[in-house]
Amino acid sequence: MSLVVCSLKWDAAHSGTQKIRYDKDGYHLVRFPYTAGGESYDPWRMHDPSHGASTVSAFPDARSGLVWPSHDGWAVLSAMVFWTSDARAIEYRARFVRDPLGSSTGYDSTATADSAITRGGQYRTYLWQMFVTRGTPVGLKVSARGARDTRISTPLTLAEFKLAIHTDVKTP
Repeated sequence: MSLVVCSLKWDAAHSGTQKIRYDKDGYHLVRFPYTAGGESYDPWRMHDPSHGASTVSAFPDARSGLVWPSHDGWAVLSAMVFWTSDARAIEYRARFVRDPLGSSTGYDSTATADSAITRGGQYRTYLWQMFVTRGTPVGLKVSARGARDTRISTPLTLAEFKLAIHTDVKTP
């Protein structure tokens, strides 16, 4: 079975602090730099700054949070997010979203997960599988919540987003 992969990594030590900006849906689209290096891997150019508009994107604009599947197929999406400790936060959320900016087929969130704070660091991993199609980008969105569901701008210290597409899905 054929597999195509895009693996993105962002960390505060190399790319500066990622300010949390909440969208209308109450989530922040995690942005990833376009430069290769470190653990990032994108031979299929799914995280290309020229996708999705007539102008070229630049990190950390919203389009730098998009991955454009190079193939139609069954995809495994995974992510890892490290949060800065924040005493106001009581819950951390993440979701994978098809077309998070509403630029092609329309916003379609899936696999929303939430978790309570832990005594140690706030480190989370996420996994989901779904069909993806060329022309419909996917993204990772996160949110930190306080009492009465208030949004908190808790900075991220590390984020990774990986998309692996099985291109030879059998049909009966």
